[in-house]
Amino acid sequence: MIQEIYIIDDDESSILVFRELFKDDKEYKFISVTSDKIDIALKNIPSIIIINEDAVDVNVLDLCKKIRKDEDNSITPIIVVSSNDDKQHRIKILQESVEYYIKKPVNADYLYFTIKNLNRLLNINRRISPLTGLPGNVQIHAELKKRISNKEVFSVLYLDIDNFKAYNDVYGFLKGDEIIKFTADTIIRCVHEHIPNGSFVGHIGGDDFIAILPIIHSEKICESIIANFDSEVIKFFTEKDVENGYIEVANRKGVIEQFPLTSISIAVVEADKGRFANMLEIGEIGAQVKHLAKSIMGSSYSIDRRKNI
Repeated sequence: MIQEIYIIDDDESSILVFRELFKDDKEYKFISVTSDKIDIALKNIPSIIIINEDAVDVNVLDLCKKIRKDEDNSITPIIVVSSNDDKQHRIKILQESVEYYIKKPVNADYLYFTIKNLNRLLNINRRISPLTGLPGNVQIHAELKKRISNKEVFSVLYLDIDNFKAYNDVYGFLKGDEIIKFTADTIIRCVHEHIPNGSFVGHIGGDDFIAILPIIHSEKICESIIANFDSEVIKFFTEKDVENGYIEVANRKGVIEQFPLTSISIAVVEADKGRFANMLEIGEIGAQVKHLAKSIMGSSYSIDRRKNI
């Protein structure tokens, strides 16, 4: 994946330096942008923005504020390179949520590895769900592989929200996002209350979550998650829907259908020592148990206790 990095300077004196510095890193593309063209450039959402303060004709503080106020680039990392060694000036720039202030003269290796390491952190953060802040599939797979290779005893909980599509159709995606965040918080809280150490909670995507626990018997945690979810999820519904116990949704033919209020299903796979050779085997069993859990009306959990013979 090409990483586009914008170099902000008005005399284009920096671009050749960066291109030479990264000549062997083909995944990096450096683009020179003058300060008067910053509005146009920000529409492309670069990976990193580097400002050469000595080569811009505008106030660098105003420039940093402008970048940070841009909705699409509110979290784009900014590096300011400058010969200004005034301490207060440096602090004022950092106060504008600028990640790095690098004083000239710049050591080439220092600049190179600063950009490389910042980009590495960005790639790691992209693997985290922006909605829930939970680790995504890359970390989930790594966690499962680690426990299997270490021949650990653990349980895997697959959790998802029942009737979530119907809820989105009635209340909209923004409200749907609120329920997803609430579900993530509920799972994290209940898991950490029972097992503060050695547990892992991840967001597979959409309304699907996973919890990996360093124990076999997880009934109390499942019961805790369900009790907390069911008692608090009603705050996301209107009083009328709570009173009815269902929501009404028009299908594609315009026929009104009734769906129960949102609940949570949990499928548990118990991984005895050496039971599984890889995570695909766990996933297959998990899918079977999940189908059983979702066939039960309301919030429920099902546990697979088959042993490795």
